[in-house]
Order: sequence, then C-alpha cells, then structure tokens
Amino acid sequence: MNRRDFLALAGACTAWGPLSASARPSLNFESAARYSAERNGLSMLVMQSGELLYEDYPGAGASSRAWETASGTKSFCGVLAAAAAADGLLSLEERCAATLGEWSNDTRAEITLRQLLTLTGGLPSGQLGRPPTYAQSVSTPVRDAPGTRFQYGNPPFQVFGEIMRRKLRAAGRDGDPVAYLRARVLDPVGVTVDRWRRGTDGLPFLPHGAALTARDWGRFGQWVLDGGQGVHGATLAACFEGTAANPGYGLTWWLLRPGLVPPGSRTDLDAAVQAFGEGEDIVMAAGAANQRLYLLRRRGLVVVRQASGILEAMAGRGPVWRDAEFLRALLGSSRP
Repeated sequence: MNRRDFLALAGACTAWGPLSASARPSLNFESAARYSAERNGLSMLVMQSGELLYEDYPGAGASSRAWETASGTKSFCGVLAAAAAADGLLSLEERCAATLGEWSNDTRAEITLRQLLTLTGGLPSGQLGRPPTYAQSVSTPVRDAPGTRFQYGNPPFQVFGEIMRRKLRAAGRDGDPVAYLRARVLDPVGVTVDRWRRGTDGLPFLPHGAALTARDWGRFGQWVLDGGQGVHGATLAACFEGTAANPGYGLTWWLLRPGLVPPGSRTDLDAAVQAFGEGEDIVMAAGAANQRLYLLRRRGLVVVRQASGILEAMAGRGPVWRDAEFLRALLGSSRP
C-alpha cells in the first residue's frame, strides 16, 4: 500500500472505527485493488459488518469524489419498491394496470409490479443508454407474455417511475420517486447521493444516473446486507428472489446463482456463477464500465468498485473485466 492509500485508510478508520484485525489477513486487498486499477478503476472499498477494512483511490479517484453508478442505479428500485410496499403504497403482486389505466384494455393488463421489476413483464429492452421518458415508456407495447422471458433494459424502470409518481401524488405526496427514496431510506441511513440525472420531462432516470462516493455506496450496501434495518417496516427479501425466467435476477438485484441469464453477451457472469455460485452467496448491483456493489452475504462483506469509461464501455470498447477474476483476487485462499 502506498503512502496515499495509507493516509486515506487511516482517515477512514478514524471516521468509521477500527479495522478488523481478524478479517484483514484472510483477504488479498492489494491484489484486487491492482486488478481494478489496471482496468480504469477509480475506487475500491471493502467493508465487513459495518467496519471499513480497506479503500483505494487510484488515478482521479478520491474518497470524497462521487461517480456515476450507471446501471448500478437500477438496484435502488428494488429498495424503493420495498419501502413503498411497507408504506402501503403498493403491493408487488398488484397489476400495473391498477395504476396505469391505459394498460387495462390490452396485452399489458396482466403484468404485475413484481414482473415489471424482475424484468419478466414482457417489455422490450429499449435503446441502450438512453432511457425513454416515463410517458414514452408507458406507451411501449409488450414483446413477450408476462413471466415467460427475462428482458434486460430501461423501459420497465421508467414505467415503475411513472407508477410511483402517480401513487405518491394520489397519496398527497411529492410525486418525485427519488425524493421519496431519499426521505424514506437514504437520509435515515446516512447515505448521500451526490447527483441523480433527469430526463427531458424533469423526472429522475431510474435505470441509471445516480452518482455516489464509494463510501456512500458502501453504506447503502451495508444497509441492504443488514436486511434494511433501521427503516421502519422495510423488508428486502423480495430483492433476492429469482424467477423461473431468470434465477439469477431478483427485484432489480443480480444474484450469482446457477441459471443466471446475463444482461448481454459482453459479460462473464456465467463464469462468476460457476466459480462462486455454490460456495458463496453473492448478490450485486452492476453497471457499465464494471461499476460494482458486491454483497457477499455469508461473509458479511460489502465490496465497492467504481471506474471511468462508461460511454466507452457502452460502445463495446474498454478493458476486459471479469467478475470471477476480481473476486478470486480478493478472496484468494479464503474461498470455501
């Protein structure tokens, strides 16, 4: 560890509490940090049971600097849905058409909120990197029968944004879904989102666009790993329940489990499942340029990795990243 890394780590320990001496020797932080840094990495952070074990900020990275999470933003939606369910605003089993009256008389009438957010509702992928507005997404016709196929893309998240907007306004609240998420979850657990991009309609993108520091994304991950503790009524179990169409995707969270259907051909999640799908219990939020929030649930570990090059990655360029190689580098001989 160089002097810059040591000073950053020392400062973090002062703010977050002492390092866990028992956990540190079992993980190869430097090897994983090197793998990340060589592939446009800007930050890498590891927590266990709420204690900061390690952080590294190569290049332009810094503990105080926020970076976009790309599609890692999608995983906020599962938490948003869980909070709304706890508040009685919605049920995951209700039909979207109960809120979207324009869906009542066509093939979209049977789509449930659970299907929408597990990406099995039948909506198409849409254009990569450019989410349609909420209104445009609501007007999107289905491609497949609900529940039959996993289809990764942006429109379902924007549809969910419109559902939340209407439900919040019907309840006499601010109709901004992100304002609700901040007040209901993020502020109470001490997580700050530096910025959240919005569309031409002024409404927040839900498929991508949230920017956080590694520490804040890690705090969010720790709260999720702890099961949503400290936020009244929230239960996150549905986030980690796969579907018949994709056992490896829950309610907006990736699950490294056998049968996982990856988001596209440029990922190696199949290899990660083969390597870690049995001995570990890993779920994650993931985005372009290999933004990663890994939750290693059996170990109580939260691992954040952020990188530059999102636009490059979306164009099919950039360094090769393999989740299995990164996790092997970190876990080393401590693998079960």
